[in-house]
Amino acid sequence: MLFQSLNLSARPDLKGLNLKNPIHLFAFGLGSGLPKKAPGTWGTVAAIPVWLLLLQGVPTLPYLYVLIAGFAFGVMVCEYTSRDLGVHDHGGIVWDEWIGLWITYLWLPDGIGWLIYGFVLFRIFDILKPWPIQWLDKKVHGGFGIMIDDVLAGIFAFVLLQLTAALL
Repeated sequence: MLFQSLNLSARPDLKGLNLKNPIHLFAFGLGSGLPKKAPGTWGTVAAIPVWLLLLQGVPTLPYLYVLIAGFAFGVMVCEYTSRDLGVHDHGGIVWDEWIGLWITYLWLPDGIGWLIYGFVLFRIFDILKPWPIQWLDKKVHGGFGIMIDDVLAGIFAFVLLQLTAALL
């Protein structure tokens, strides 16, 4: 397996993580959440090629179905993985970043500049967590809590991206 050579025992924060478990693997964004520094950013970067291959150009209704199913799936895998790690919202759990970015990319205008702009907007909202994102992050727990703040960051980034596109 791809991660067999990884020495997870050297990282006490990853005690309980088993990348052979598909639930953990998805919660960690297929391994993209493993870097110790900026795992959320790396996880978000990893969501881009998946979006390009699977979601770019998908009509709105099926795209929304993917987002809803991805959110529900995320609540489950994030809850399960968080419980196994013994840490609420471990930084390496990045499935929530994947869904948040894919929300941002709904109706994304064509061009690499828009793709980068959406990425930057999402990361800004995810990192700075303006109200009510920060409130949700602190008050809502479990898998739903892990997912909801990134969903809201994605919605904020989506709105700003769409407003920018409309003004230009």
